[in-house]
Amino acid sequence: MIELDLTLQRGEFSLELALASEARALALFGHSGCGKTTTLLAIAGLLHPQRGRIAIGGHVLFDDATGVDLPAPRRDLGVVFQDARLFQHLSVRDNLRYGMPRDAAPTSFDEVVALLGLATLLKRRPGQLSGGQVRRVAIGRALLRRPRALLLDEPLANLHREARAEVLQHLVRLKREFALTTIMVSHQHDEVAALADAVAIIDDGRLAALQDVAAFRARPAAPFTATVVPGIAAAR
Repeated sequence: MIELDLTLQRGEFSLELALASEARALALFGHSGCGKTTTLLAIAGLLHPQRGRIAIGGHVLFDDATGVDLPAPRRDLGVVFQDARLFQHLSVRDNLRYGMPRDAAPTSFDEVVALLGLATLLKRRPGQLSGGQVRRVAIGRALLRRPRALLLDEPLANLHREARAEVLQHLVRLKREFALTTIMVSHQHDEVAALADAVAIIDDGRLAALQDVAAFRARPAAPFTATVVPGIAAAR
């Protein structure tokens, strides 16, 4: 269960959002500037609401009524930002292992490397990677933290068509093979239709609708139209 009930003020922008969803993969969808990333940062503990409650799977991350406000490192979340934030002086292998629990089984590393197609990249540094490869490494690093939930901020943003298709293919596989709660931010209709189970449509800091992905697929893609990536089927 994903529970969000928060009020947050950033300058002149006001976010007032309340929803509860049992979806394993929830998309926050809407125009740029509507409050999607602000919501994600509040879940991650990088922005602090004035009031409300945030809980994932019964684990309370923030609740002003009871004084709970877990710092970001204690929220047990894997966060993938648009800019990836890899360590440029470390190899792909060392970037993946950064933050990985000491008691993690070696097979978990191998599993993630195989899932994301990173085996041939382990000795490279981020500067030697394409945009799609960088994004896959960032996703792998987040997974290897064994998070309670995965937060994705525009996971396909700023990628060319081929890289976008590549990363989307891997995210579809991830959704099928990992039973992990995921909250993603997007304004791209096709990636939401492929990856989400439920969609929270946000408009100017307010919840306009909460619907299952079947209803979302049936709505017109405009005005958030994205080029549909061929060969991508929706993941369940």
